[in-house]
Amino acid sequence: MPASITQHIHVQVSAEFMAPQSDPRAARFIFAYRISITNAGRRGVQLLRRHWHIVDSLGPSREVEGEGVVGETPELAPGETYTYGSFCELRSGFGRMHGTYLMRHVDDDSLFKVRIPRFDLLYPYNAN
Repeated sequence: MPASITQHIHVQVSAEFMAPQSDPRAARFIFAYRISITNAGRRGVQLLRRHWHIVDSLGPSREVEGEGVVGETPELAPGETYTYGSFCELRSGFGRMHGTYLMRHVDDDSLFKVRIPRFDLLYPYNAN
């Protein structure tokens, strides 16, 4: 399971192919991913923005940026974990994602970026 640590913020990712929502004959491959963010530091933090780099082997690479994640801008006290799930649609069965979160320390409003590790999006029937 891909993971990274930036300034005491642990990010762990898992991804899976969603066969019921996908249609490979129509070049529609849906992948769900689940991300856990743990504040292992001594200061409270808030996730403000996300910035994704999405690579699709048959489609153009794209970037997605926006406020928060899944409509939320969660705050994490020291020791807390926030977990959310989302999805990505590709035109092929092979791709990958990585990115960053913009976060702030709640005690002094200082901003910092947290790395989201690269993870693969693989159609299981082609991975053999």
